[in-house]
Amino acid sequence: MDLMKLGTQLLASKLGSGANSGAVTSALGGLLSGGEGQSNLGGIISAMQGKGLGSIAESWLGDGDNAEISTDQVREVVGSDKIAAMASQLNTDEGSLLDGLKDALPQIIDKSSSGGSLLGDAGGLLGMAKKLF
Repeated sequence: MDLMKLGTQLLASKLGSGANSGAVTSALGGLLSGGEGQSNLGGIISAMQGKGLGSIAESWLGDGDNAEISTDQVREVVGSDKIAAMASQLNTDEGSLLDGLKDALPQIIDKSSSGGSLLGDAGGLLGMAKKLF
């Protein structure tokens, strides 16, 4: 399962026909990666929990339906500075980017998790998952 490809397709489809898939992959990679090329999905989950969005995060990690997140909540979790930089990189407005991320993030995290925990084979996330739970 290629999570970056999934995320790129989801976000690019929301941004429209003018979206450059290479630029979307690069921007999404910057958002979803931590240091040393490791995925930072655990960091996103941790940020959600810290912002009082733990129940939404749990629904994404679990095997049931994914709870919705608002564009304002995405901005709060990711950070206004990162959203502004990513929108600029993609030559799009922040509203369109946030709308795309609110649909893409739940699916990316859902596909990289099972039974409430991030999967160990999804970019080495098992160690981060253990820190969260």
